[in-house]
Amino acid sequence: MGIKIIGISCFYHDSAVSLVEDGKVEFAIQEERLTRLKHDKSFPKYGLKNCLKYLNIKPEEIDYVVFYDKPLLKFERLIETSLTFFPKGLNLFKNYFPIWIKEKVFIKQIIFNELQLLGFDKKLKKKIFFSNHHLSHAASAFYPSIFNDSAIITLDGVGEWNTSSIALGKGNKITTLKTIDYPHSLGLLYSAFTQLLGFKVNSDEYKMMGLAPYGNPVYLDLIENEILQSNQDGSFFLNQDYFSFNYKEMMISEKFNNLFKIEKRNMKDKITQKHADIASSIQKVLEKIILKIVFHARNITNQNNLCLAGGVALNCVANGVLQKEKVFEKIWIQPAATDSGGSLGAALSFYYDGLNQKRIVYKNEESMNYGYLGQEFSDIEVENSLKNFKINYRKLTDKELINFTSKMILKNKYFGWFQGRSEFGPRALGCRSILANPISPNTQKDLNLKIKFRESFRPFAPIILEEELSRLFDQNDPSPYMLFVYKINKKISPIQSGINSINEIRSELPAITHVDYSARIQTINEKSNLKMFNLLKKYKELTGYGVLVNTSFNVSDEPIVNSPYDAIKCFFESGLDFLVINNYIIDKVEQAEHLTTSLR
Repeated sequence: MGIKIIGISCFYHDSAVSLVEDGKVEFAIQEERLTRLKHDKSFPKYGLKNCLKYLNIKPEEIDYVVFYDKPLLKFERLIETSLTFFPKGLNLFKNYFPIWIKEKVFIKQIIFNELQLLGFDKKLKKKIFFSNHHLSHAASAFYPSIFNDSAIITLDGVGEWNTSSIALGKGNKITTLKTIDYPHSLGLLYSAFTQLLGFKVNSDEYKMMGLAPYGNPVYLDLIENEILQSNQDGSFFLNQDYFSFNYKEMMISEKFNNLFKIEKRNMKDKITQKHADIASSIQKVLEKIILKIVFHARNITNQNNLCLAGGVALNCVANGVLQKEKVFEKIWIQPAATDSGGSLGAALSFYYDGLNQKRIVYKNEESMNYGYLGQEFSDIEVENSLKNFKINYRKLTDKELINFTSKMILKNKYFGWFQGRSEFGPRALGCRSILANPISPNTQKDLNLKIKFRESFRPFAPIILEEELSRLFDQNDPSPYMLFVYKINKKISPIQSGINSINEIRSELPAITHVDYSARIQTINEKSNLKMFNLLKKYKELTGYGVLVNTSFNVSDEPIVNSPYDAIKCFFESGLDFLVINNYIIDKVEQAEHLTTSLR
């Protein structure tokens, strides 16, 4: 029997559980997928139950449990910050201190109590361990990578103290070389602007990234002169006069608003060109600083390979810049780069470094099953769900399903696509996806307003045959996790630019071409996802393009669907035309009226 390690992240945001056996990633899932609470931070009891059941593992078979950070160090930061910003920090301290004293200081006991409720033995208490937050991030990127040696950069809001770190991975060891500490943080800086523009902190940063191309970086100099100071080695300092996160539950101070001569936007207020210009400016600032950090990491590690983790690593626009600059020959990014991935990193770090196990390096293989690390549902389970709802359905062969789906998508029908194991991380990668026609100029508008019920400026990503990549885009490096932005090759000049040009046709694939001619790419090959590969092949036969629109199977402010029940519910709550679960196809037109209304 192998060494089985459970990794856990929770109590802040993006709670998750992972299981590693002998260094191999066997299972990983975010708690939100099961509780249906977006960014759920609670102890991942449902994820843990789900994991054990799916892998047919008994609690007594688990050897170690590892938590993704060190709560006492976080508590130390809370106390020191409160004293530093006294008396303004007193109110925040009063709000958080009782919670810490009651719960978070005693996290080991809380974890143990939760494990006992799930049937774990009392002896496991001695085998509950803690990792460092940034080490968990670094481990989540380095150990699953194809590199024996690599530079590792972690960028996020804040861990215990660290907000940015450069490390060196060699074999089974990770050594931290340089850090930047709280309150100086790229993640918090980006989140501050997210709040100013009326989006949710620790949730909607990607919306600001999507808004940025509609603007011009007219405030870049203002940000660099007033809000932060950055050095050539990538180190930076935030002017705390412009921030309030040290002493109240608000990211920005009044001085921040005054600097841009704008009030914080309410979530439902109209987005203006000025908002887009601010988004563009902070995005460029972020890219400049990250590039400096990357150059410095190259110099001090003397490595050719780079691993990235932490929430900032999900900024695929910045990742695209890094890839184009070729500071490092190869880049690998943990797809679950936020705290959810910390659960995986904690388990891997303990296995390799803590237990000093020999490193497994997958030179030419995928070590994370292309991100498909969650549940898979059998045909019996699917049929039971369909019959419970008295849904009319058909079961097709693979060939019939591929032919029907591709033809209907070409006719501008919208599909919920549910296959295989669910994805780990924030991206739908072709197993819990909504699929649509990239050629239609109406797709972006329809998906945003009728299907997803979200902001009209939001772009959509393509899922594309790996063999089509260099023909259609300016890169030939595969992107299986949708973590890089590439430029489309064949352009059509837009009539206008800016926030009012949302629905302008810019290429022959208008639904996936953003205002700056970019697209967030996911590449597919025969090995990674056979059914999706065959669907893209068929669509290429019909249209000449092995590309589809791929967006997450959910509606606004809900987690991505996990189970057949979730998929059915989302299907009837949205404007989707068809639902495919395994080889079962459901046509909304064929459903009884009482069913279509009762599930909305």
